[in-house]
Amino acid sequence: MSKKKSGTNKKKSFWSSDPKKTKEEESKAKGWAREWLDALLWAAIAAIILRTFFFGAYRIPTPSMEKTLLTGDFLIVSKLAYGPRTPMTLSVPFTEIYLPGVDLPWFRIPGYTDIERNDIVVFNYPIDVAPISMKTNYIKRAVGMPGDRLRLDDKVLYVNGSEAEGFDTLMRHYRVQVRERIRLSPSKVRDIGGRIVQSGNGVHIVNMTSDIAATVEGWAEVTSVQPFVLPDDFDEFSRRPFNFSSGFMNHDNMEAFSVPQAGEEVTLNNDNWHIYQDILQRYERNTVRKNGDQFVINGEETNQYTIQKDYYFVMGDNRDDSEDSRYWGFVPDDHIVGKASLIYFSWDGERWLPRFNRIFNLIH
Repeated sequence: MSKKKSGTNKKKSFWSSDPKKTKEEESKAKGWAREWLDALLWAAIAAIILRTFFFGAYRIPTPSMEKTLLTGDFLIVSKLAYGPRTPMTLSVPFTEIYLPGVDLPWFRIPGYTDIERNDIVVFNYPIDVAPISMKTNYIKRAVGMPGDRLRLDDKVLYVNGSEAEGFDTLMRHYRVQVRERIRLSPSKVRDIGGRIVQSGNGVHIVNMTSDIAATVEGWAEVTSVQPFVLPDDFDEFSRRPFNFSSGFMNHDNMEAFSVPQAGEEVTLNNDNWHIYQDILQRYERNTVRKNGDQFVINGEETNQYTIQKDYYFVMGDNRDDSEDSRYWGFVPDDHIVGKASLIYFSWDGERWLPRFNRIFNLIH
C-alpha cells in the first residue's frame, strides 16, 4: 500500500497576500499621496502669492457703476499697478477669518503707475469696522485727487473750478414728461438701456445715460426730458449715519471742499469738522476731544492738524444709484487695493445667460 507523502508546503489561500508585494504597493500609495500633497501645497502657495502681490478677481454685485461695469461682471484687478500691500493682518487665506487685534507692520511695494484722475479703483470700504485688508471691497471711479478742490452744482461735478470730464456711460436720473393720458412703457425704456424708477401724474423719473435721454426725448409720447435735480434745500443727508455728509444737504449739490493730502495743515472748526472727523479719529487714529470750537488732539489743545495720508474722492458712474464718497467721505491711500483692468467673464442674472460681448473687455 502506498503512503501519501506528507509535505511542509501548503497551498496558498485565495485571500493570502505576498508581504513583499503589499509593502511595495503601500510605498507606492504613500509616494503618490505625497506627490499630490506637495503639488497642492505649492499650488496654494502660488495662489496666495499671486492674489497678494499680483492681481485679484472680483465680481460686480450692484449697479453703482453701470453702464461702465454691469452687475455680474467678473474682473481682474491689478495690484501691481499702484503697488501691492504686504500682509496687514494674520488671516486664513481665501477666507474672511482673521486674528483680531493683530496688526502686522506693512508697506506698499512700488507700483508701475500712480492713481490718475478717473481711474476705476478697487478699495477697502473705509468706514467698515475691521482691519483694513479685511474690509469689504468696493469699486468706484477716482474723480478727486489729493489737493483737488471739488463741488457739485445741480449734479455737475467741478474739479478745481472746471467741469469734470464726462463719459458716455454716466447714468443719471432724468424727469420725463409724457402727453396727457399716455403711459411711458417700462419695457420700451428697458429695451434701450434705461430704467423707470418712479412714476406719477404723467411724470416719470428714468435712470439713463445722456445718449438714451436724447433718444427718449424724440419719442412721440414724450413732451420733455430734463435732468432730475434735488433742490438745494432738500435735506437728504441728515437721515444718513455718516459724518462727512452731515455737513451737506444732498448728493446733487455740495459746497466746495478740498480733498486732503499728506503734509497739508488744516485749521479745525465747527464748520469743517464733519469733513475731517473720520480722518483724524478713524484713519489716522488720533484721540480728539471737542469743546465748542476748541479741540484737544492727543492731549494737546490745538485747532491745527497736519494730514498724514493722501486721500481720494470716488464716485460711481451710476451717479444717482451709488452710495459713494458723497455720503461717507474720502478713501485713504492705504485702503487702495488695485486698478480694475479686465472683464474676464460676465453673467446676465436676469436672462441667465453669459454676456459674450463683454468677455475680455479692457476697463477704462
